[in-house]
Amino acid sequence: MSGFDHSPRTADLLARLRGFMAEHVYPNETRYYAQVAEGDRWSAVPLIAELKPKAKAAGLWNLFLPESRHGAGLSNLDYAPLCEEMGRVHWSPVVFNCAAPDTGNMETLERYGSEEHKSRWLAPMLEGEIRSAFVMTEPAVASSDATNIESSIVRDGDDYVVNGRKWWISGVGEHDCELLIFMGKTDPSAQRHKQQSMILIPRDAPGITVLRPMTVFGYDDAPHGHMEMLFENVRVPAANMLLGEGRGFEIAQGRLGPGRIHHCMRMIGMAERALEAMCRRVKTRVAFGKPLAEQGVIIERIAESRILIDQARLLTLHAADRMDKVGNKEARAEIAMIKVAAPNMACRVIDWAIQAHGAMGVSQDSFLASYYAHARKIRFADGPDEVHRHQLGRLELAKHG
Repeated sequence: MSGFDHSPRTADLLARLRGFMAEHVYPNETRYYAQVAEGDRWSAVPLIAELKPKAKAAGLWNLFLPESRHGAGLSNLDYAPLCEEMGRVHWSPVVFNCAAPDTGNMETLERYGSEEHKSRWLAPMLEGEIRSAFVMTEPAVASSDATNIESSIVRDGDDYVVNGRKWWISGVGEHDCELLIFMGKTDPSAQRHKQQSMILIPRDAPGITVLRPMTVFGYDDAPHGHMEMLFENVRVPAANMLLGEGRGFEIAQGRLGPGRIHHCMRMIGMAERALEAMCRRVKTRVAFGKPLAEQGVIIERIAESRILIDQARLLTLHAADRMDKVGNKEARAEIAMIKVAAPNMACRVIDWAIQAHGAMGVSQDSFLASYYAHARKIRFADGPDEVHRHQLGRLELAKHG
């Protein structure tokens, strides 16, 4: 993290977070997955309910939310190393109430919600009592361009009526998911970026059907899940509209900046853990008469992994620093860069770690296979690499007249 100054408070929080992870999270990884596998895989995980109060008591709660009285008062730059540490164990962010998509949804409600929205939804989310989902992606269109969405939000008296088919809706599988932030079209005839709106829908509203959990290379990510859903004449009060009709794209742009950088921070933690696992593995395995750690190709990959991770970390910290100083819109080039660099780096490092582990690396006996699946998914989950490269290229061209 050379070149970036973190506050003494951040250093203290990081030390406490690492201590908490060492005491409560790492020793319980096997227990977590055993509890998920018991009975209904989409039910509550007792370990999470056990650890949340401990994290809250330790002051490790709502560490995100910059410039908010509800958060820890940290900047994006100060949050970065904490998010990286949480990223080392895929399920741990929920323990600290710092998990996606809730972080982005809480920021959305904080920025754009009415006082009624904040009282009904934001307050219990900040307490970790309920969870949420962000409902945008659709199977029938290229959702990398949010203006393509076809789902409808139609005014009917004092209500809106919502119809549409959505998929890859993360978090709906959670037993305590109670809020859906739904993006659809209120006026298909309006200017292209003014057609979309966002509305708050209770999870138990009549007319919502979960069709199936989607899988990522075979992983259904229970109990979190990535669901395909059908909305048929779902009726919600007009007061549930966020910010007003035609403001959906504006809200989406404001929401995605922090969310993207959080994913990048977490993937650096994933890659660090993969590199550590690779180093331990090659020191204990012998092939062709000598330890793998003495094989030239292995040494080369370890060195390259360190270079790639540190490059991605510095680029991520630079983007976080820019977001803090000039805002998300002005930092869009830096955000685009890390959105491409971080998941590609993670895929490369995790893949090399898998190779060093051999068959074990792709099995259920290692965390590496699920980490690779997640890192590969992120290359399009928050916008495909191609979109970010296109934006970055145009911004670079604009510098030169």
